Amino acid sequence: MTDKTTTRTPTPAGGIDGFFRISERGSTVPREIRGGVVTFLTMAYIIVLNPIILLAGKDMNGDSIGTFPQVAAATALAAGVLTILMGVVANYPLALATGLGLNAFVTFSVASQMTRSDAMGPVVIEGLIIPALVLTGFREAVFHAVPAQLKIAISVGIGLFIALIGLVDAGFVRRTGAGPVPVELGIAGQLAGWPVLVFVIGLVLVIALYVRKVKGAILISIAVTTVIAIIVEKVAKVGPTFTADGVNPKGWNLNVPALPDKVVDVPDFGLLGNFNLLGSRENAGVVTVVLLVFTLLLADFFDTMGTMTAIGAEAGLLDDRGNPPNTKRILIVDSIAAAAGGAASVSSNTSYIESAAGVGEGARTGPGLGGDRRAVPAGHPVRAARRGHPQRGRRPGAGPGRLPDDAAGARHRLGRPRDRHPGVPDDRADALHLLHLRRHRRRLPRPTC
Repeated sequence: MTDKTTTRTPTPAGGIDGFFRISERGSTVPREIRGGVVTFLTMAYIIVLNPIILLAGKDMNGDSIGTFPQVAAATALAAGVLTILMGVVANYPLALATGLGLNAFVTFSVASQMTRSDAMGPVVIEGLIIPALVLTGFREAVFHAVPAQLKIAISVGIGLFIALIGLVDAGFVRRTGAGPVPVELGIAGQLAGWPVLVFVIGLVLVIALYVRKVKGAILISIAVTTVIAIIVEKVAKVGPTFTADGVNPKGWNLNVPALPDKVVDVPDFGLLGNFNLLGSRENAGVVTVVLLVFTLLLADFFDTMGTMTAIGAEAGLLDDRGNPPNTKRILIVDSIAAAAGGAASVSSNTSYIESAAGVGEGARTGPGLGGDRRAVPAGHPVRAARRGHPQRGRRPGAGPGRLPDDAAGARHRLGRPRDRHPGVPDDRADALHLLHLRRHRRRLPRPTC
């Protein structure tokens, strides 16, 4: 007598849930939103830092690219639109924004040889070349050829670079008088000042909440630390590090924490489209422009390679060879981001390793066969950065039932299929494997045990 087991299939949901397959992958809308908000908050620093870097240098005529509000608004808009595009088109939990490091290269190496509008030309050209490499299959072939360990190592290096920036901005690490590299602990080897204390409180809090597996650990720590910083500044009047009277070593870096004068304001998008595609060759020459484009292309090329692999590993989306799903779509959107950043006059946009904060927090849906679209919640807050994410786990509605005899025989005789998608339950994987064998007209002997 043969037992017949029925596998229940979840009823497709409608609306946002159905479009993004949230319930199908074991997540909920609140979890997805929480993860997107966390990613946004971990990346929001670029909205302030990018204008600081781009406005720090002058072009060959001694002019700046624009005003602080203009650069901030363009940075936020480009990041938000591209992040949503990544979620909808590529179905991948990867946020995009202006590349930190690339913006400094454009400001101090490229713009110094030409006008600001001309300096964005090579960025746009680089962004037009990369999609061609993707469509011809070259970029994807290189991606698959690089070992997974090396791609993960690239993301580790990016993470350490960002961690060092955070330590410097907090005053935990500083530059010595002997050189520009920040290698000194605190002030003359001692940790002092309110900013350092606030940083330590936030760091200890997030570690404690994360270890105790508190939901929203990163989000809670960011909110609490922000409130503490505002209160400290209100009471102690710490002030900025650089003032008109000199340097305040115990002051705040980047910006002074305070409540905003306006909660809502009309953004100034005057910088959008302020680029000259071929104007750079007139001042810098063809050879110099080619070298600049190649430098930008190389940085974008391998930056994304490491970031998308690391995010996929954290989310449990990688296959047996360490490759994420929808690789070509991810690379296409990332390539468009490079050109869009130049067209918006905010430097090349690229994928952000901070996306891992959203993957590790809040919504984490099972990596299904159809990909994942959790990137959208993070792009909406100010259309400035971020996405949602995915999670390891079982697909709902595919509970462990008794396998049919022929599927059991497939497992007994052939073992578990090595090429099945990660995260798919064993019974479903065996059924898919059996279907594959039947299509090739292979006979499956019934098990004798």
